[in-house]
Amino acid sequence: MSENESGHPSDLMNKLVSLSKRRGFIFQSSEIYGGVGSVYDYGPLGIELKNKIQQHWWREMVYRHDNIVGVDAGILMNPEVWVASGHVGAFSDPLVECTNCHRRFRADELADIEAGNADEQQCPSCGTRGNWTEPRQFDLMFKTFMGVVQDDKATVYLRPETAQGIFVNFKNVQDSARQKVPFGIAQVGKAFRNEITPGNFIFRTREFEQMEMQYFVKPGSEDEHFEAWMERRMDWVKSLGIREDRLRLHEHGPDELAHYCKRAFDIEYRFPFGWQEFEGIHNRTDYDLGNHQEHSGKKLEYFDPASQERYVPYVVETSAGLSRTLLVVLADAYDEEELENETRIVLRLSPKLAPIQAAVFPLVKKDGMPEISEKLAADLRGQFNVQHDVAGSIGKRYRRQDEAGTPFCLTIDGETLENGSVTVRDRDTLAQERVSLDSVAAYLADAIHKA
Repeated sequence: MSENESGHPSDLMNKLVSLSKRRGFIFQSSEIYGGVGSVYDYGPLGIELKNKIQQHWWREMVYRHDNIVGVDAGILMNPEVWVASGHVGAFSDPLVECTNCHRRFRADELADIEAGNADEQQCPSCGTRGNWTEPRQFDLMFKTFMGVVQDDKATVYLRPETAQGIFVNFKNVQDSARQKVPFGIAQVGKAFRNEITPGNFIFRTREFEQMEMQYFVKPGSEDEHFEAWMERRMDWVKSLGIREDRLRLHEHGPDELAHYCKRAFDIEYRFPFGWQEFEGIHNRTDYDLGNHQEHSGKKLEYFDPASQERYVPYVVETSAGLSRTLLVVLADAYDEEELENETRIVLRLSPKLAPIQAAVFPLVKKDGMPEISEKLAADLRGQFNVQHDVAGSIGKRYRRQDEAGTPFCLTIDGETLENGSVTVRDRDTLAQERVSLDSVAAYLADAIHKA
């Protein structure tokens, strides 16, 4: 298996696209009509994996902290929100077009154009040099209209980020949840960006989900909280089973910082297409609450009863892309090995994330084995996501489950009929052991808990 410098198979992205469709992780949206650019649907296994990542994140961010609560803000918001946040005036990318093939690109991702040498820039699509339009700003927000009249007064936007739904609810949450600074508000939700050059499968898409937590702190204490959250977030990513040598922290230089940021770090993964960010930790200062206070005319200050102080809190943000995190998990789990003169494709997903936690097979379709396997699967379903599979040879069933990332396969065989035990096969080691039927649930629970 040839590999590139990242340690991944050289054609990993193509392999992931193929596997995702074959096993029901991810499909091209509206595929029967030719698809729609950079929008994807999650199939039976994909939605399970996505939900488990999200649930794992929510447990870590909300349930394990008594000072972090959640919200679910609307996708459509008063358009003044986006004026106050700076998106209406500044949320755009520089766009250039190749006059030969008419493909469009972000100017800041073309090195020669960014350096002022447009005549030297080669088109990534057609290969010609120097055939470029002047850069112009391209609005990244999707617009629509609310109500029956389609005019400027009825314009609303599909939110380009989820953070603003947290900021505009700061006082509502703080008052109703009786939280004291420092405290956090978490949210998982959809966002939309009309990207110029989306791509690399689900890495950059026009419709995506974010997992964000805004942590409100007293001005002057933000550096301490920033460092603590940066460490916690990296630890959480590692807890997903991601290999440490494919992870790194990247600090934003002065020319990289967003207009609302005082300090920012990205957690990056070494994809086959290079180091790329999938989560960010940002010191947003009081930019957002301050702007919303000014534009809305509503006080967004916090009153500290202990010190009798009033202040607009600073914000330490942790913002992860849910679909990007899922792609990290898939890319890191994908493996191929030669086994019995054939290539075994296996997703080495952490058992706590695996869409199917156990598959139950009868060795053969006779001697009462299917009935025993059906009952075992039914008994386990109350606690685990279990698949009962009787189609094809036992070898083919194992291979299907390996590609799905199923950590444990349970086979009902002749010995089951004799002593009531089942064969448990481990996906990664291929080791098999006998476990009594009445102990299988405890066995699986222990193995998943230890993962």
